[in-house]
Amino acid sequence: MPKLSVCIEMFWTDLPFDERIRRVAAAGYSAYEFWGWRAKDLDAIRAATAETGLAVAGFAIDPGFALTAPGGEEGMTKAAVEAAGVAHSLNCKSLIVTTGNEIAGESYEITRRRVVRKLKAMSAVAADEGLRICLEPLNPFVDHKHYWLTTMAQAGDIVEEVDSTGLGILYDLYHQQITEGKLINNLHRHLHQIGHIHTAGVPGRHELLGSENDYAALFRAIDASGYDGYVGLEFRPTIGEEAALAQTLTLLT
Repeated sequence: MPKLSVCIEMFWTDLPFDERIRRVAAAGYSAYEFWGWRAKDLDAIRAATAETGLAVAGFAIDPGFALTAPGGEEGMTKAAVEAAGVAHSLNCKSLIVTTGNEIAGESYEITRRRVVRKLKAMSAVAADEGLRICLEPLNPFVDHKHYWLTTMAQAGDIVEEVDSTGLGILYDLYHQQITEGKLINNLHRHLHQIGHIHTAGVPGRHELLGSENDYAALFRAIDASGYDGYVGLEFRPTIGEEAALAQTLTLLT
């Protein structure tokens, strides 16, 4: 059975983050995740995490600028160091990074060389700290216009070149269904590189049940593959948070 994690950025959005953590536990889940850490009350988050005994499946490195942007190598490395400190305080092993958008007038390969240079430095920090950064392709058609990294093959190629235990892929089944499909094929092709998985219904980014993605089949494929990381629920519920989370659990049976 896949290990599920609730992305608290998209659930109970009117509540403080520490209360959202308590709601995750009350819904019967054992892990949560979030996006950037800098603007959050980390003391309250740590207290709620300790109180509930939940695992922190991952959170985003929060540098304030993009991997694709010229310059910023030292800033990205510093951001990785700072995120590692937060990760240790939460007993979290996975960090998430996105690349940013295309650079106007610049070829894919020039941007790629810059991204690889930055990720080599960042992944060295992660490896030294016993952590793994997960690089996320996103869809450029619906949610992230002009985003630079869009396919699993592109992400896999970068991870292969960086060649570090500190770097893997975040495989988002919502984004990749929109971009390229072939979800189970790409699961097996990149299994050795995948460090985290995200889910949401397609279209709409809502509940998993009723999606054009057959999540019952996808969960069975993930389980059979031997993947032992977390599968994050990163969707906006339309039927109420508790009902949506209860509904998701039915897909595991």
